[in-house]
Amino acid sequence: MLKRVAVLSDIHGVLPALEAVLAEPDVSTADHIVLTGDIAAGPQPAQVLDLLASLGDRVIWISGNADRELLEYRRGQRDTIPDPIAPWSAEQLREDHLDLLSSLPRSLSLSVNGLGKVLFCHATPRDDEEVVLVDSRLDRWKEVLNGLDTDIRTVVCGHTHMPFVRLAHGRLVINPGSIGMPYGRTGAHWALLGPGVELRTTHFDLQAAAIQLSQDSSYPDITEWADYFLHARATDADALTAFAPRDGRDHSPCPSLPSTRIVRGPTR
Repeated sequence: MLKRVAVLSDIHGVLPALEAVLAEPDVSTADHIVLTGDIAAGPQPAQVLDLLASLGDRVIWISGNADRELLEYRRGQRDTIPDPIAPWSAEQLREDHLDLLSSLPRSLSLSVNGLGKVLFCHATPRDDEEVVLVDSRLDRWKEVLNGLDTDIRTVVCGHTHMPFVRLAHGRLVINPGSIGMPYGRTGAHWALLGPGVELRTTHFDLQAAAIQLSQDSSYPDITEWADYFLHARATDADALTAFAPRDGRDHSPCPSLPSTRIVRGPTR
């Protein structure tokens, strides 16, 4: 039974955001750090993977759809990736990085003090790019949680980059938000589990981070990318509107939403 678990999701290859969170006392002293996917697809993919790998067995890894797509692209199983930065990110990875990504599970469960058996996944327990939201209707939640063992009373997911905690059919569902590509508000968002649930935000110097990205990353559009994502230019309302059709609702995406940027990782 683990006492404290830090959950980091959707890092998306943003090293300064990850470094800021790893420096948090409650992260450095947690029993384990669980990564719920979309780790490397971003401006500093190799650096992020190397730093996390250096932490050894304290880190528990789960694959996200973006991690899978990087691997598929490099292994010749797909010709394109919708996220503009992802093909570039894939080319930055070494063979040992690809081997690491190929070994990652889609989900796993751990026993956490106060929460019992907790299932960790990227999007939903059954799919790595399915969309559920804080305001998803209960029949939608029943659909995506169907088939889980009855002793799993807590589900932790990522994918939509917006933090929330809610009950759905008696199960507690937690999304820690995104470390590297937040929607709605700036900062690196993560969660601390045990014995309860705490949604945390780590603030860091955005200007310094943008400079670091521009110096360390050779991605051609890094200045624009850093400005848009570090400053969370997409609001939570924008993101929810864009996600709604993927949640099975009869809504159209907001016409003003820059679809080549927002939610490209989570929604493809």
